[in-house]
Amino acid sequence: MTEPTDDTTTDGEKTTITTGRNFEEEYRLRAADAGEFLVDLGEQLQETDELTLEGDEWELPFAFGEPVRLEIDFEGVDDPELEIELEIPGRTDETAPDVS
Repeated sequence: MTEPTDDTTTDGEKTTITTGRNFEEEYRLRAADAGEFLVDLGEQLQETDELTLEGDEWELPFAFGEPVRLEIDFEGVDDPELEIELEIPGRTDETAPDVS
């Protein structure tokens, strides 16, 4: 049996990506598959203030705050390329201090 780590439970279960570690995954997809991902992501952004992203072996729950940052970058010289970047800040549960 595999020993659980700080963000893994047991064999056969997905690794949960938690605060306190970095994670990066890159995919090369058909445009239709990327579009389906973006639609699903957009629906989660509209319906709730928490996202859950999942891969075959991992899941990443993320409570987000406002505002999100959207950047559009078009490079039209030589091989044209469009880059769309979305930065979603984490939500903080902190409250302002009392004033007396």
